[in-house]
Amino acid sequence: MFAKIFSAATYGIDAVIVEVEVHFEKQLPSVTIVGLPDNAVRESKERVIAALKNSGFEFPLKKIIINLAPADIKKEGSSFDLPIALGILSANGIISNKALENTLFLGELSLDGSLRKVKGTLPISVEGKKLGYKKIILPQDSVKEASIVEGIDVYGVSNLQEVVKFLKTETKLEPVKTDLKSLFSEVNKYHLDFSDVKGQENVKRALEIAAAGSHNIVMIGPPGSGKSMLAKRFPSILPPLTFEEALETTKIHSIAGILPSNKALITERPFRSPHHTVSDAALIGGGSFPRPGEVSFAHHGVLFLDEFPEFKKNVLEVMRQPMEDYKVTISRSKMSLEFPANFMLVAAMNPCPCGYYTDPTKECTCTIGMIQKYMAKISGPMLDRIDIHIEVPAVKYKELSSDSIGETSEEIRKRVIKARNIQINRFKEYSTIHSNGDMGTNEIRKFCKLDNAGSELLKMAMTKLGLSARAYDRILKVSRTIADIEESESITTNHISEAIQYRSLDRDLWMH
Repeated sequence: MFAKIFSAATYGIDAVIVEVEVHFEKQLPSVTIVGLPDNAVRESKERVIAALKNSGFEFPLKKIIINLAPADIKKEGSSFDLPIALGILSANGIISNKALENTLFLGELSLDGSLRKVKGTLPISVEGKKLGYKKIILPQDSVKEASIVEGIDVYGVSNLQEVVKFLKTETKLEPVKTDLKSLFSEVNKYHLDFSDVKGQENVKRALEIAAAGSHNIVMIGPPGSGKSMLAKRFPSILPPLTFEEALETTKIHSIAGILPSNKALITERPFRSPHHTVSDAALIGGGSFPRPGEVSFAHHGVLFLDEFPEFKKNVLEVMRQPMEDYKVTISRSKMSLEFPANFMLVAAMNPCPCGYYTDPTKECTCTIGMIQKYMAKISGPMLDRIDIHIEVPAVKYKELSSDSIGETSEEIRKRVIKARNIQINRFKEYSTIHSNGDMGTNEIRKFCKLDNAGSELLKMAMTKLGLSARAYDRILKVSRTIADIEESESITTNHISEAIQYRSLDRDLWMH
């Protein structure tokens, strides 16, 4: 007595089809699961036995061998409960093998036979469609994200009995469909808006440039100056997600199990804000069976690090490679997984340990040595990856009490989208470069040419302000973005002089 049923497991952000084979032997009753199962899969036999009995099915008193193939890939999680239960019923003659053809099954069983939510159903649905499967049957709570894939029928079920009745054609179920147009019509209805922020026009301008050119940015200012307030509103001026970007972002949230069950697709750019006590594994990803970290959850969105120097130095240093390569590779002795991590870094920090070094009204209590030690927590190579440094001064009472409303996020966003479109056309022949922030040395040389006046201004700035060599490329990249916002073909001295202002951490400003 033998049955074969198809399920799937996630591997990185993709899925692998798993064949669940069930074989009966006329020996003393026992259940053995083979094929590199983890503890959650091994424990499934107890859940399956209870679920079958409580759903009114007889459990066969035989030796049952369950194989999860391919046997060399580690299987984790509880999504194999349903296919194992159906495999036992099929091998016992209750369900015909024909009813199981061209169908993927996923689901965690409760002891009473009801089905619980499982993670990773979106990548599994994508893989199922690619390999020609016609149907996917899974728990009601996991159906939304799987249903955004067209070309495969997705059925949501609430318990084991319902699945068996459907497979025996005793009951009819309708496949769940999701209207993608209606999903994207709800996009970008942000509750937070730049018009809420009083004053800080120079900081809003810097954030607009960062959004337009996909530049990493750090804000330096005393407590209460509005750094976090501005950062939280930053996603509202970013261009909308494309369908491909939304799909890739949703896949990452799906495999981690953090996608809400009422949400089919992530249609707004993610905003992740981990606390400064975060570990390097939580930030980058890791674990014995690797899962994505905060940098991957922020893929195509914003990673906001508040109190930037308070993060452990080793945590900040491991972020350097993903910021360069836009992906994280996690290697273990038996596997190597890759997670995408193309995010924009927005960092906020105080100018000194007490926070009031640059505040005109409150006195700073720190010594020069303390300030230097505090600033040294952020290494040169880390600063090298941040294009824009902007000072955020304390807001004056006059600005706070003003009734005037600043520019809305929507108005700023229109300019950002226009500048991004210019860059998309500029880099259409480059597969890995989509914005000015992605440019390497060769592209900077090609697209950031300066006239004599511009070269002289930059030379003077480098010598007089004591700017570091690393600042040179950053100034050129930011100048190119400022020119794009103004729809200018060439970079002028105005664009360069504004870009120079955004390199405050490269100057000796903090050491006076």
